[in-house]
Amino acid sequence: MDSLTGVQEKFETILRNVPDINIERVFSGEYPANRRPDLVFSVSERGKLIKVVIEYKSTGEPRYVRSAIQQLRDFAEQNAYGIVAAPYISEESSSICRQNGVGYIDLAGNCFLNFDGIYIERKGFQNGKAKKRPLKSVFSPRAGRILRVMLSDPKRNWKMQELSNEAKVSLGLAFKVKEKLLDMEYAKEEKSGVSVARPEELLEKWSEYYSYRKNKAYDYFTLEDIRDAEQNISKYCAEKQIPYALTLFSGLALVAPFARYTRGFVYVKDRERIQEIADTVRLKKVDSGPNFTILEPYDEGVFYGAREINDITVSSDIQLYLDLIGYKGRGEESAKFLFEQRIKSKW
Repeated sequence: MDSLTGVQEKFETILRNVPDINIERVFSGEYPANRRPDLVFSVSERGKLIKVVIEYKSTGEPRYVRSAIQQLRDFAEQNAYGIVAAPYISEESSSICRQNGVGYIDLAGNCFLNFDGIYIERKGFQNGKAKKRPLKSVFSPRAGRILRVMLSDPKRNWKMQELSNEAKVSLGLAFKVKEKLLDMEYAKEEKSGVSVARPEELLEKWSEYYSYRKNKAYDYFTLEDIRDAEQNISKYCAEKQIPYALTLFSGLALVAPFARYTRGFVYVKDRERIQEIADTVRLKKVDSGPNFTILEPYDEGVFYGAREINDITVSSDIQLYLDLIGYKGRGEESAKFLFEQRIKSKW
């Protein structure tokens, strides 16, 4: 079964459950050949005839939905009710349809129809074939390098080559991520390059897919004050030229003092040196009740934008936010504090 046939069957099945409704698919020959709608129906209700036109897109991402809506506006001039159809219509895309006065229907079973006294809404059906696949490519570890670069300065326009060089990813990946961001309307493109369109929403969406638990955690206990342990690790890593960066509450305490904390966190890039560092600064490995954790990064992108504060390397504000937002307890509150105090003001 092709996609249009699936849309036709969904549409007909939904309306046939409404009393006193008759549906008939009609030929679209009355429209110019270069801009005919994908499907046209004649819907009659108690003798009243209504024309319905459906524009199908292979993806329901916002950019494609807006394109379909623009096409439907031409058909609306002929007193037709427009409907956008796609394999799956996300919540964001459904809102775009509502705001523009058109309906939508997808192959998962979601729909919104509101014309001439007919109101039908069905939602909550998931995209079984690719639940999160469209977003996975954008929020994967290596793609995340691109997001860190772009969110560090949302207003900057990036050429693809310089973006791939800055993020240390292939040009092909940079292009794919750019296209997906454009589809979701999280980016905009001009002659001077691509930039972030809605940085706050992009960061929030990324945080839904990100967790600091992706990193491998080595848990320890120290009798020293947490800040002293952080200082000792910083000095040792600096002497041995081991890449590191404080994160979570340890990093937050240096960039936007929020509250006392009882557990330290630090990224250490060299896995082979982690135990060496722990032994040197007298951290005791424990299975429970840790008050200090060394994180082995899931991707070196976590170090992008790290800076020196009081001679200690601290993760970027974007990285601190991502790590904090998924931490149970005070983490989410701390992340929001960081966003309001530092990130938002820069944007």
